Amino acid sequence: MNDYLWLNWLIMAASMIGLLWLGWKSCGAMHQNAEDESGFLVAGRSLGPLVGAGTIVATGYSGWGFMGSPGVAYQFGAVELLGNFMFAPAMVIAVLFFARFLSSRAEAMGSCTIPEYAARLHATGRLGRVVQAVAALMTIVLLLVFLTSQIKAVGMLAAGWLDLPEAWGATLMIGVIILYTVLGGMLAVAWTDALMLSGMLAAAVIICAQIFGDLSPLALVSELRAVDAALVDPATAEPYGKHPGAVFMVLPYAFMFTAVLPYMSVRFLAFRPDVNFSKVALFVAPFACILSLIPIVGLYMRVRMPGLEAADQAMPAYLQTFLHPALGGFITLCILFAMKSTANSLLHTVAAAASHDLRRALFPGRENPAATLAINRAAVVVFGLVGLAMMLYAPPFLLSWLGILGTGTLLAALVGPIFVSSFWLGNGWGALAAMAGGFVTSGGLLLWSDAGWVVGPLVGCLVSSTLYVLVSLATFGISRRVEAPA
Repeated sequence: MNDYLWLNWLIMAASMIGLLWLGWKSCGAMHQNAEDESGFLVAGRSLGPLVGAGTIVATGYSGWGFMGSPGVAYQFGAVELLGNFMFAPAMVIAVLFFARFLSSRAEAMGSCTIPEYAARLHATGRLGRVVQAVAALMTIVLLLVFLTSQIKAVGMLAAGWLDLPEAWGATLMIGVIILYTVLGGMLAVAWTDALMLSGMLAAAVIICAQIFGDLSPLALVSELRAVDAALVDPATAEPYGKHPGAVFMVLPYAFMFTAVLPYMSVRFLAFRPDVNFSKVALFVAPFACILSLIPIVGLYMRVRMPGLEAADQAMPAYLQTFLHPALGGFITLCILFAMKSTANSLLHTVAAAASHDLRRALFPGRENPAATLAINRAAVVVFGLVGLAMMLYAPPFLLSWLGILGTGTLLAALVGPIFVSSFWLGNGWGALAAMAGGFVTSGGLLLWSDAGWVVGPLVGCLVSSTLYVLVSLATFGISRRVEAPA
């Protein structure tokens, strides 16, 4: 590998120049699209179908898809291939049946973030500011946890690839992310995501071509059965649950993941008002399906190298053993792209929650376009450095566990105010109860039970939805609904 270290640095330098150039270009386009905060927060609502689809898929299929899921497939078998594939139809369903509704309603209310959307939908005055502040605080705390895990993951991979200490690798990666996000906000995030997705798709195609060039799908299944029949004919759906059908619970989870989580659903607010979301779905579907094939690496490695000490080594061992170092270096860059596409979205969302939502909740009516843009940009720098510091000084942790804890708990907290409100509109007290109930339930189950990584958040979603309806009904005499925009 050291013989090709110079090539790795050359590939990395070229990619960094490309990302920073896109950030600089997006800065000019951002100011053309909008003169207020919406330019930085939602790209001036200017995204078209292709770039919009690219940023949705790139953000949803993070480094877990390239690093974690092959390890799960190596250990548990083909069930992970099915579980990973559930994200493709879930994203398509969210785009087809929820994106237009959320986008139109948010535009009508002038909402530029998900906490702001929840607040304006449910309450006015002081109660509305409380709803916005609570949603913003939950977003900051829980997504900062996930951001820390992403910075650690990207730092570990970059360090090994570029022969750097882990802290230096993480600093280099988060530094680049901060720079282009500060320049162009959501537009820079979306444009760089679209570029990074092209690399991720190319990597997936290269991997599948090599694997199926060596073993046909039928031969791979046959070889897996010879190793362990349970790898292709499992009696359970481990790690998703004991019952064989538990893997299908990933579908509703992935749908809620796309439709409700602020760093995903805020993309729906950034589309042009005239965008045809059916066309967006036509791009999302093949992109997501191609990336869903990545766990095949784990199955292939279980046949070719069945004695790995750690299942998570499936992808690194594959790149080192079965691909030319130049191709391995390119795919490593694409895995870094996958991680960075999620990290930049998390950073932008956390910064927006602090610089926009908390500011408006605590200091309503104080608006100065130049000052607010400076605050938005400063928040990106501050939270990028905070995430880096948390990564450097945090005790050892399981990366995927932190991701589930942050996203699953936030999903459960917001499902009532964001998703259930699409069918039945409650009030501010119901929204607050739903956020508190989902937070406590999902967080408690994930931290102190063995309910499972999907079950915990879904139970939290059920509790959140129930509280949203019941508390709203009980308090309509105190706080009436806000009339929702048509």
